[in-house]
Amino acid sequence: MSVSGAWQRLPRPLRIVLSRLPMIVPQMLGVIFVTFMLVRLLPGDPTLLMLGNMATPESIANLREQLGLNGTLWEQFLSYMGNVMHGDLGISLFTSNPVATDLMDRAPATLELIFYSMLLTLAVAVVVAVIAVVRPGGIMDYVSRFYGLAAGAIPDFWVGLLLIFFLFSLAGIAPAPFGRIDPLLEAPPTVTGFYTFDSLLAGDFNALVSSFGRLALPVLTLTLVNAGALMKMTKTTFAGIWRSDFIRHQRASGLPERVIVRNALRNSLPPIITLVGFLIGFLLGAAVLVETIFSWGGLGQYAVQSVINSDYPALQGFVLLASAFILLVYLVVDILYELADPRIRV
Repeated sequence: MSVSGAWQRLPRPLRIVLSRLPMIVPQMLGVIFVTFMLVRLLPGDPTLLMLGNMATPESIANLREQLGLNGTLWEQFLSYMGNVMHGDLGISLFTSNPVATDLMDRAPATLELIFYSMLLTLAVAVVVAVIAVVRPGGIMDYVSRFYGLAAGAIPDFWVGLLLIFFLFSLAGIAPAPFGRIDPLLEAPPTVTGFYTFDSLLAGDFNALVSSFGRLALPVLTLTLVNAGALMKMTKTTFAGIWRSDFIRHQRASGLPERVIVRNALRNSLPPIITLVGFLIGFLLGAAVLVETIFSWGGLGQYAVQSVINSDYPALQGFVLLASAFILLVYLVVDILYELADPRIRV
């Protein structure tokens, strides 16, 4: 059998993955190099921050030697790359823990926030867009127009502060914006790292209610800010399909309305899938501010602390993990896109 024949016999998802892998390696190397160089441009000397203003030149020189900051940038980069190849992301200068350990401890908090935010964003955007197109001139149509204009202009940190003020401070219907679970409750045993899933697996109803309650405000913040773009894209794409000839033919053939809507939505999937992939990457960046506001304790808050403290290893580790996550998301998007549209081939 020829190579091309063997290639065509592979499952399509596997072919997509294999065709994308050669591009991921140089992308990751480029991200590591650029991040390493940009981090060194941040103001502040980590040794001075660790030792204080009263540190002597000798103690600063000794600490720089211990941290490997005395060599040229190129020498430092080669040393760092050698460590990364062995799975060593360095030691955080301020937590004194391995960066990989810190990232793995905090990643589930951020992923849980992104997961529920994306679910709610999809539900709000798709439902509003479909109703607005199917029922033109209705209330939902006008709501979608106003929301589509306003959503992109609203800063996420401002929305978060408003929700805290109105729903927690004034109304008292939202839990305190501090952490992932009530401090009086014990966190569920770690299985997935998602408190909601782990609480359900452990049968801890109180922890389940508390973890869902603590998710409400940050998830609502990210949804209100990001659902507008997805709603506008879905509305535009779905409207074009809804007015197409094959939908008119289905309607003339007497198909039920729900079947027509489902078929139109299925044909609208490719561009929606692409935008969802971009939004997931954007949510990871937006979580930096949102986690800080809600004291979430995830990767975003860790990144902010590493910038403030000039914690080079921690910041480099965060960017490396975030880049790998986004590249993985884009790989999944490519697979789903080609599965949703049979006309596309690798």
